[in-house]
Amino acid sequence: MIYLDYSATTPISYDVLDSYNKASKDYIGNPNSIHALGIKAKELLNSAILQMTNLLNIDKEELTFTSGATEANNMAFKGILKYANDKKSILVSKLEHPSIYKICDYLETKGYHIDYVENDENGKIDFDDLKKKINEDTFLVSICAVNSEMGIRQPLKTIRQIIKKENPNIVFHSDITQALGKVNVNLHDVDLASASAHKIYGPKGIGFLYTSKKVRLEPLIHGSSKDFNYYNPGTPPLPLIVAFSKALRIALTDLDQKENFIKKLNDKIIKKLATYPKIKINQTCYSIPHILNVSLIDIKSETFVHALEEDEIYIGTKTACSKGEMSSTIMALYNDKKRAQTTIRISLSHLTTVDEVNKFLKAFDLKYQKLISLGGD
Repeated sequence: MIYLDYSATTPISYDVLDSYNKASKDYIGNPNSIHALGIKAKELLNSAILQMTNLLNIDKEELTFTSGATEANNMAFKGILKYANDKKSILVSKLEHPSIYKICDYLETKGYHIDYVENDENGKIDFDDLKKKINEDTFLVSICAVNSEMGIRQPLKTIRQIIKKENPNIVFHSDITQALGKVNVNLHDVDLASASAHKIYGPKGIGFLYTSKKVRLEPLIHGSSKDFNYYNPGTPPLPLIVAFSKALRIALTDLDQKENFIKKLNDKIIKKLATYPKIKINQTCYSIPHILNVSLIDIKSETFVHALEEDEIYIGTKTACSKGEMSSTIMALYNDKKRAQTTIRISLSHLTTVDEVNKFLKAFDLKYQKLISLGGD
């Protein structure tokens, strides 16, 4: 098997799984309980949280665990509404994950106005357009750190400076799911940030929302917890938190070294695919090497994905949460429907080997030539 869909999800690390199993087996108490087993569990919980907050350079009170980035995105957008002071305008980019747009669609039914910030030809946020669209009614701006389809990375620090200069009361949120564990991220560049563990070789079913101490949110769920996870109360999922903490530590180790290796793999694939006359490489100078998007033009994305699947080679189409839809990212950058309808996403990892890439390229050529000879679609 050759797995090249790491941006959809990653396999859980053996070390992370071992931590999950150990926490499940040896720490059976509820961390909220006052007996010895509860205290033992609470100590492990505090240790895991301390490791995460140190790695992220944030305070314990700024970390809320969720079921994943989608829940964290909802918590951020809906939780800020109470403190919007009757303001109704939200700004988002055109390169967001579908979960952001679904939230925006919902908020529009509640009377909120959603505006979309333009990008330049390379996908970077258009700073002039951002300035122009911020107004006295704007209370929230959301721009992802790394786009999930083309891997376009945004300069969060610069964006924050622009936002705060125009209106220091605006809250700046970023979905950092595709950035965490791939590139350096400074959470102090934003006010709110969402992420998922399963993108960094952690377990599925847990993520976090970073909430700066300067920001107040209304909890979506109300419960009994008094000193932990204020915005998402309940019994802490100790094994998941311990595993997430372990995954984060591993993911942030040798980050630059991993990125350099992945770039070599990315370059190798691009060099080969660029030789096909009708294939379009969807990449800009701001794309991180972990995510490679190409348009096959004459072949449907799903057809090609299933063709490779016959050889146990697994790639993706757009994001895992937008099956069968036109790529909004490709449309935003290239305004080409054919290009946007035929995209595949090859996502790489430090676990990917040169041999796997060579086998993928060989299989790619065989499947591509066969499908073209059959008329494409």
